[in-house]
Amino acid sequence: MSKLHQNKPFLVVLLLSVAGIWGSAFVVMKDTLQRLDVNSFLAWRFLIATLVMIAFRPSSLKKIDRPFAIKGVIAGTILGIGYILQSFGLTMTTVAKTGFITGLYAVFTPLIAAFILKKHVTRFQWFCVALALAGLGLLSFNGLGLAHQELLGEFLVLLSAVVFAAHIIALSEWSSSLDTYALTVLQMGTVALVCFLASLKSGFHMPPDAGVWRALIYTAIFASAFAFIVQTWTQSFMPATTIGIILTMEYIFAALFGIMVLHEKITIRLILGGSLVIVAMVAIVKAEPKSEILGELHYD
Repeated sequence: MSKLHQNKPFLVVLLLSVAGIWGSAFVVMKDTLQRLDVNSFLAWRFLIATLVMIAFRPSSLKKIDRPFAIKGVIAGTILGIGYILQSFGLTMTTVAKTGFITGLYAVFTPLIAAFILKKHVTRFQWFCVALALAGLGLLSFNGLGLAHQELLGEFLVLLSAVVFAAHIIALSEWSSSLDTYALTVLQMGTVALVCFLASLKSGFHMPPDAGVWRALIYTAIFASAFAFIVQTWTQSFMPATTIGIILTMEYIFAALFGIMVLHEKITIRLILGGSLVIVAMVAIVKAEPKSEILGELHYD
């Protein structure tokens, strides 16, 4: 296991598995969120994920000291705020626009790294970001909302994209010196608390039926616990910009699951957009020097 982080294809496959799980979660949650409000669903999802992870490895809690706890709570709070902003925005605008605007975190990630952390982002990386952005636009964008409420929803989702990029950067900066499992547990618990507090305004609700419980279990174990363990671990060895590009595949997988499960139509925009995202992902990974795969970003 000690040399797995040096295996670029292995790291890419792990991140692609996360993107696939998150893509499938859109299908799993589509009907569920009509029967349970978003904040209650997220609170239950991350609470279950936290309890499962603690039960599987209770000794991980012993690795959390005060400095560790501060970093984990900050990262978890950032992540929770991102989900809340995205969820409120989703209630005011369309799913397609929410997907496209959320995908802008792939652009905000190198911006934050370049201008706040003073890390070098090459012209080729910017080109790959532009390709991914164009692909996401073809996949999801369907005109600008004109109604005040819809514009507000799009603005909230845009803020969530900034927050998700900040979360990626935070993990890139901190995760290499912290225990991956304990950090993920702490983040999951913090997100559960943040979402629970957010649900109190309209009321925190129990899952109403077995179908909602099944969706909660799937998203808690696979889309939360497993996915964020993988994301946190791989970001100890790969640049944040690269991970932002790879994780845009979430929207490709969502489209594929929509076709296979929900029988949605295959369009030219879907094919062209998916192709651009795949090209951007492969190009940026193949172009990386070995030093960056090991987590050593160049500074200005």
